[in-house]
Amino acid sequence: MLSLKDRCTLASTGKPYIMASKGGKDTSIEGLQNGFTHVFVVDFASVADRDYYVKEDEAHRGFVEKWFTTPGAIVAKAVVVDFVPGSF
Repeated sequence: MLSLKDRCTLASTGKPYIMASKGGKDTSIEGLQNGFTHVFVVDFASVADRDYYVKEDEAHRGFVEKWFTTPGAIVAKAVVVDFVPGSF
């Protein structure tokens, strides 16, 4: 997942467009994880960049297919949440 930061490039420029990518294993003591064990946050400069990532980026598409949608994929359940910082 973290390598997508360098592998995802805009078709128009060929340059990476993910601003930051971080993640890790859950360490919460609150007990509200609902079975989720890992979290990842990917930062984009714009909603348009996020939309490109979700709808068009081939590297992201390949990642989703490998880990989520192919028969026998390792990840059985995921939650995706998008937000704009400060927008409530």
